[in-house]
Amino acid sequence: MSHSHCCNHGSSSSADPNEIGVNYSLYTKIDLDNVECLNEAAENSGKCVFRAFEERFDAEKCVESDADPELLFNIPFTGNVKLKGIIVMGSDDNTHPNHLRLFKNRPKMTFDDTNAKPDQEFQLTIDPNGTVEYNTKPVVFSSVHHLSLHFPGNFGEDSTKIHYIGLKGEFTEAHHHGVTICNYEVRPNVSDHKGSVYDSVNHEIR
Repeated sequence: MSHSHCCNHGSSSSADPNEIGVNYSLYTKIDLDNVECLNEAAENSGKCVFRAFEERFDAEKCVESDADPELLFNIPFTGNVKLKGIIVMGSDDNTHPNHLRLFKNRPKMTFDDTNAKPDQEFQLTIDPNGTVEYNTKPVVFSSVHHLSLHFPGNFGEDSTKIHYIGLKGEFTEAHHHGVTICNYEVRPNVSDHKGSVYDSVNHEIR
C-alpha cells in the first residue's frame, strides 16, 4: 500500500468533454506502423487506442493484456512533441489500469527496461468517459520523439483493458538534413575534398 501512496507524481483534473477533443490531436502525429504494445492479447490491438477523442466510446477498439495485467506501449512520433497531457480511458470496473509510468526517448523498451526510474508517473483513477487529464511536466517532456507508456497493473483483475489513450501537446516537424546536403552537392565545394589538388596548391604556395 505504501507503494501506491508514494507514486502519485503528477496532477490530474476533470475537464469538459466538449473542450478536450481539439487539444487531444497528437494521435495524428504518431507513426502508427511502428507502434508496439507488449503483452497485448490480440496482435496490433494496442494501436487502436490511439484515435480521435470523439471516437473513444467505440467498444470494438480496445486492448487487453494477455499473460498478466501488465502492458507496455512504445510510441514513435513523426517529429518532435512537447507533451502536455494524457488521458487513459478504460471500463468502469477493475480491469482499468491503476498506474502509469512514462519514459521519453527510449525506443524499443521491453519489460526488463521498466526497472529504470520513469520520467514521470501517475496513480490513475477509473475513467470510463475519458474526461480525466493527467498533466505532464512541460520541462521534462519538451522534446519527445518517442514515448513509452508502462501500465504495471490494474485494480485487481487478471487482465487490463484500455479503450482509449489521448495525448495532448505541440508538434514540430522533423528536420530532414539530407535534402539540404543533396542541394549543396549539386555544386561541389572544393574545400570539402581533402587531399585534392586545391590542397596541394596551397601547400606549394606556403
